[in-house]
Amino acid sequence: MVAHYVDSEVGRLGTVLLHRPGPELARLTPRNNDSLLFDAIPWVGRAQEEHDAFAGALRARGVEVLYLDHLLAETLAIDEARAELTAQVLADPRLGDTLRRRVTDHLAYLDPTGLAAVLTAGLAHEELRTGGGLVYSLMDRYDFVIDPLPNLLFTRDSSVWIRDRAAVTSLAMPARQRETTLTHAIYKHHPRFAGTELAYEPALEHVEGGDVLLLAPGVIAVGVGERTTPAGAERLARRVFGAGLAHTILVVPIAQKRATMHLDTIVTMVDVDAVLMYPNIADALVAYTVIAGDGGDPRVDGPAPFLRAAADAMDIDALRVIDTGLDPVTAEREQWDDGNNTLAIEPRLCVAYERNVETNAQLERAGIEVIRIPGSELGSGRGGPRCMSCPLVRAPLSQGV
Repeated sequence: MVAHYVDSEVGRLGTVLLHRPGPELARLTPRNNDSLLFDAIPWVGRAQEEHDAFAGALRARGVEVLYLDHLLAETLAIDEARAELTAQVLADPRLGDTLRRRVTDHLAYLDPTGLAAVLTAGLAHEELRTGGGLVYSLMDRYDFVIDPLPNLLFTRDSSVWIRDRAAVTSLAMPARQRETTLTHAIYKHHPRFAGTELAYEPALEHVEGGDVLLLAPGVIAVGVGERTTPAGAERLARRVFGAGLAHTILVVPIAQKRATMHLDTIVTMVDVDAVLMYPNIADALVAYTVIAGDGGDPRVDGPAPFLRAAADAMDIDALRVIDTGLDPVTAEREQWDDGNNTLAIEPRLCVAYERNVETNAQLERAGIEVIRIPGSELGSGRGGPRCMSCPLVRAPLSQGV
C-alpha cells in the first residue's frame, strides 16, 4: 500500500494518474464526435506524441507517472474486479438477452489486457464476429456494442483526492458515465490502493473533478454549472465535513456552457496565493461560503465576490490574480484553448499549452515558471494539463514544499 495524499493545488507533485490516448480516440468520427464530446477529430498519433511530451515533462521534474490502462489491466487480473466490471457493461439495457449472451462469451475469452482494451476503446459491431439476434441485426454496422471512452484522457474528472481519501465522482454526461466504474474498481481492488476510503461515489449526485479546486488545506472550491449540480456540491460538502477533510467549501456558480464547462476552465492556482483567472468574468464570479452547521446540515452564507471569499477562507489578505491573455479578445481565445487550465508541479512552476502565448507570458511576468507542452490535438476535447492529470500525491503544504 502506498500513501496517497493531496491537500492543495500547488504542493510539490509526487505522483499523478494519466491516460495516454489510444484506440478509443481513433473511434471518433464526424458522425459521433459531438455525442462523444469532442469538438474535432484528433490526429491520434500526434495526440499520443503530445501526451508523451506531457508525461516526459512531469517525469523530468521527478513526478511518478501512473497510467490508468495499466492499472486497469492489473485490476482485471483480480477475479472479483473482473466480474464486477464485466457485469456493469453487460447491464446495458440496449443489448437485449441474445446479444448480451454473445458479448458475455466474447469478454470471457479475453485476458486482462485485452479486456481492459475493450472496456476503454469499446467494441464495434463489426468486431463482434459472433454477434446475432434481433438487436445485433438491427444495429448499424458502424454502431458500438460497447461504447468507447475517448474522454478517459481527462483523468481529473473521474476522481479527485482530498487529503487521504479518493472522491470517485459522478459524471453528468452519458458519454462519460462509465469512466467512473473503471476508476472506482481500480481504487477498490488494485493492491496499490488497498484500504483507500472514499469521500464520494459514482451513484451520488453529479460532481466532476474539474469543478473541484483545493485552494488550501481545509478550503475547497466547487464550481456549479454544466457538469456539477447544486445537489452534488451539497452532498460533497456533507461528505467532506463528516470526514473532517475540510472546514470550508466555496460553491461557485459558473455559466452552463461548453466554454466554461468546469471551474478549472476559468481559474487554476499557480502559487499558494496566486490564481490564473479569465478576466472577462473575474469581477462577476461569486461564491457561497459553506461550513458545517449544527445537526449535520451545512450552513450557507453569501454570495460574496469569489476572490474575497476565497482569501477570507484561506486566511490570507488577498489572492494575487494573473489574467488570461492580454486583451479581451486574446483572453477569450486563450481561455477557449485552455489557457487557464494549468497544472502546478509546485508553487510558481506549472505546465501549460504552448499555444497560449500571451497567457504564458503573463504568468512569467508574474514570476511563474511555465513548462510549455504541445496541445493542438489534445485540446480537441476541451481540456488542458490540469484536466489530463489526477494528482495522487502532493507534498502537504503544512510540511513545506
